Amino acid sequence: ATLLDLKAARLLPGGEVEDEEDIAVLEARDMLLARLLQYRAFKQSSIDLRALMEIAGRIAPRRVGMEPRFTQLLPEVEINISPDDLANLAARALEPRLPPVISVAHLHAARVSVREQAAILVDRLRRAGHSTFSALTRDCDTTLLVVARFLALLEIYRDGSVLFDQPVPLGELHVRWIGDDTSEFRHEIDEFDTTEIQEFRDQISGSDEFSSAASADVNTDEEVLDALESSDDDPSQ
Repeated sequence: ATLLDLKAARLLPGGEVEDEEDIAVLEARDMLLARLLQYRAFKQSSIDLRALMEIAGRIAPRRVGMEPRFTQLLPEVEINISPDDLANLAARALEPRLPPVISVAHLHAARVSVREQAAILVDRLRRAGHSTFSALTRDCDTTLLVVARFLALLEIYRDGSVLFDQPVPLGELHVRWIGDDTSEFRHEIDEFDTTEIQEFRDQISGSDEFSSAASADVNTDEEVLDALESSDDDPSQ
């Protein structure tokens, strides 16, 4: 009767239970049954574990060599180094590792003047008429100097004295002089300090276009540079 009353209350819309105490008793019985089933599962697990522990005391691992059919599958060990080389490798592996050192050489870089580099570029372009960026920076021994000449070239371009031509994307940058060949170049070049040049260098260090222009082949401009160098040595030219 209690089960029928409970089912009717759950299935019929708006059903009411006549006796709330009977429902509480039924729920308590269900909880007790669930706990008894859980206890039985734990008890059975403990019995199985005890049986395994009793058997494990009489079990020993089998210690045998590898079967011949498996030993033939192993490749022959070949050592192609001498005992001295092996000793050197061992000594190198056992040497204490040096602590990592962060270089601060770039913090004390020599000062580079963009104005002076602009004067050098103007002199070369006036005499040659045409050159490439790689040729103009071939004598640079540091990246900082290359960046300074690039900034100087931009200042000269802003003055309208040169034209740029890059036939191929990421290719060689060609520079042509279109300014006055006689008067002195008097454009006010903005001077950059070393910190600004270094920051600009860091920004373009990952640029493929600048790297390609700086590292392209300059064989076609060697004659021009040789002529410029020879004219510097010979005042009559």
